[in-house]
Amino acid sequence: SFGDYYKEEAITWAWELLTKEWGLDANQLWATCFKDEKGEIPTDDEAADIWRAQDKFDPDHVMFFGRKDNFWEMAEVGPCGPCSEIHIDLGESFCNKKGEAGHVCHVNGDCKRFLEIWNLVFIQYNRLSPTQLEPLPAKHVDTGMGLDRVVAVIQNVYSTYRTDLLMPLMHKVQSLTGQTEQEMMENVTPYRVIADHGRAATFLIADGVVPGNIGRNYVCRMIIRRAARFGKMIGLTRPFLSEIAQTVIDNYGEAFPELLQNKNTILDNLNREETRFARTIEAGMGHLEELIANLKKLGKTLLPGSEAFNLYATHGLPFEITRDVLREQGLDVDEASFLQAMEGHRLASGANKAFGTMGADDVDVYRSIFENLKKDNLLPSDGVGYNPYDDLEVEGKVLAILIDGNPVTRATQGDFVEIILPKTGFYIESGGQVSDEGSIVGADGKGWEIKVMDMRRPAAGIITHIGEVVKGTPAVGDRATATVDSQRRKDIMRNHTATHLLHAALHNIIGKHARQAGSLVAPDRLRFDFTHPQALTPSEIKEIEEFVNRSILENYRLSIGLKPITEALEDGAMALFGEKYGEIVRTISIERQERLSLELCGGTHVDETGDIGIFIITSEGSAAAGIRRIEAITGRGAYRLIQQRFDAIARISDMLESTPDNLTGRVSDLLDDISHSKKQLSQYRQEIANLKFNQSLDEVVFIKGIAVLSLAVPNVDADALRGLIDRFRQKYNDGVVALGTIVDGKPMIVCGVTDTLVKAGIHAGDIARAVAQEIGGSGGGRPNLAQAGGKDAGRLQLALDKVIPFVKAKIGEND
Repeated sequence: SFGDYYKEEAITWAWELLTKEWGLDANQLWATCFKDEKGEIPTDDEAADIWRAQDKFDPDHVMFFGRKDNFWEMAEVGPCGPCSEIHIDLGESFCNKKGEAGHVCHVNGDCKRFLEIWNLVFIQYNRLSPTQLEPLPAKHVDTGMGLDRVVAVIQNVYSTYRTDLLMPLMHKVQSLTGQTEQEMMENVTPYRVIADHGRAATFLIADGVVPGNIGRNYVCRMIIRRAARFGKMIGLTRPFLSEIAQTVIDNYGEAFPELLQNKNTILDNLNREETRFARTIEAGMGHLEELIANLKKLGKTLLPGSEAFNLYATHGLPFEITRDVLREQGLDVDEASFLQAMEGHRLASGANKAFGTMGADDVDVYRSIFENLKKDNLLPSDGVGYNPYDDLEVEGKVLAILIDGNPVTRATQGDFVEIILPKTGFYIESGGQVSDEGSIVGADGKGWEIKVMDMRRPAAGIITHIGEVVKGTPAVGDRATATVDSQRRKDIMRNHTATHLLHAALHNIIGKHARQAGSLVAPDRLRFDFTHPQALTPSEIKEIEEFVNRSILENYRLSIGLKPITEALEDGAMALFGEKYGEIVRTISIERQERLSLELCGGTHVDETGDIGIFIITSEGSAAAGIRRIEAITGRGAYRLIQQRFDAIARISDMLESTPDNLTGRVSDLLDDISHSKKQLSQYRQEIANLKFNQSLDEVVFIKGIAVLSLAVPNVDADALRGLIDRFRQKYNDGVVALGTIVDGKPMIVCGVTDTLVKAGIHAGDIARAVAQEIGGSGGGRPNLAQAGGKDAGRLQLALDKVIPFVKAKIGEND
């Protein structure tokens, strides 16, 4: 609750739910409240008194604890406040410290008799420093209740894994292993991991979070792989998590219909990820075992983080699995240096180079500006007015100017500035849509101008226009007109509405599992990431493009409204995983007689789909594991592309002395001619090579009865060289041959050895490796036929000259 209700309501409702709705014994419940051991923060007697006033609450069951247990802080500064926790006495049988000298069971003790099931955080202070707190103008409640714990208490079982939330999953694992109940309990950890992780992965994928390499997608991948590894520990060698997920869907599907709707996606992703991990684990675990053996040999117990990162980056072995395996053997991993290695890799790959970070001091500057403007009645309490949907041109006084984050009274031409006005119609980058651009011009004859290139909201209540002074000297207090670049805005609106049509097309053509996983809406293009396991086929891409263009031509009307989020979701609106939504949300509906699309969206859109003009997909590819990416253009950009393509077709038609209508046939004829010419050229080259080879047979050197030939043959490929080598081996029973050529500017050598010499220990692969060193490359292959390649074509003959000495040395060794 943010300012709606506070301590009395939160405590009363918690007590009512626990004792009246769920029927827990009031005599078993205890409440803890805050009392500062340093004596600096007031004791929370208010919460204690409210607890004592509850029906059937034992007044002696209120206990006070200090900062560690009963005071919540988000950071060194910022919102904070006392906590009030609810604990339940499970009885003496739950104490795991019986018989230990001096042990006494108590709340927040070190045994398992007392279990915390609820925590109420009363956020009533703002910490300014380690010793300074100020009361917040509005007081808030953050309540957290452990569902699994409460269910265990209600169902009177000693473990959350024994509840009907998780036990059916453990029994499913048991049915797969064929173990008895006793065998399961003797090795229960893998069962618990699989049940817990299997449930988590099922819900993640249902919410659109597929296995991947970054962020929440990495979390999904990691828990699937960890569960798969624990399955292997109890004999589950084939993919099994889809069967666990099916049990989750069966048990939870009625309460969570999204599990049923996304069943196929869930099962497919789990099977695919387990299969992929089975391949990864073989290589990764082999390397990890070598590292463990080396650690033990050196008498060390800590694996360097750089080694763990190499296992992850090179072999795909998640850090968590590396840590698990090490700890099972009494070792550990340096997590700090692992994170350091990961951060170094991230920076080296270019992440975060374009943008700086905004520190607390930066935020404080803007907060101070806001408070001063509010105090002087230049801004209302809710801050700068923001209406990007209607106000593309606004007028008002310049309230503040900042250069490099510092307030100034005026700026001059060439300065890069941030400008604060009483209101704005410029859109601030959000939900994938980029910020607006435009201009701010001085009124009343001032004549100055600022080119606005970006927008940001650096602190609550403050919106700044970021740009360059291109004319004159703007000053605080000047009247000004801020105008959005309307043409650019229209381009963005076309692309944004097109993303909604694209989303609908994906759902209709490849399935409901294709959920948005990221987007970019810019004036020149749109980019749409979605969950899908494989590349789209050309026919699917064509069908998606046709769906969107058909929807454009149908000229659907957009309906934009505000409604409570619960009502919007019940109405079928799509909410994106990870996005934050308020109680009231903005909905974008595209419909005529039937609805085509309904999404929660704060972006700007066209009035009718016909305003988009045309939609062209320019690319489809992989954005990450399990994530595909479509890029497309609309409107003016699409028209320009069509014109460019028509111009290109016209030029090509002229070059080929054809017409656009006959161009395909003309190109097909030319390709046939080229193919025929290539075959003829290849035949001529082969004949020339054969002639040169026949002439060169006189150059064969005999070393103790072994025929040896090394020869450069120009203008042939590897196949031609292999054909000549076959001819050589047919002519000589005991022979070694190495033929070289240059292909695309790079040297290549093919080596052959007759079978009789292979048995004698002369291998073509050894010759290939030897000559490859001379041309700066590598070589290898079978004992009777091998190939070498390199970079230095100028040393080809020098490499071939090494063949005869190599054979002589080999024969000498065999004598």
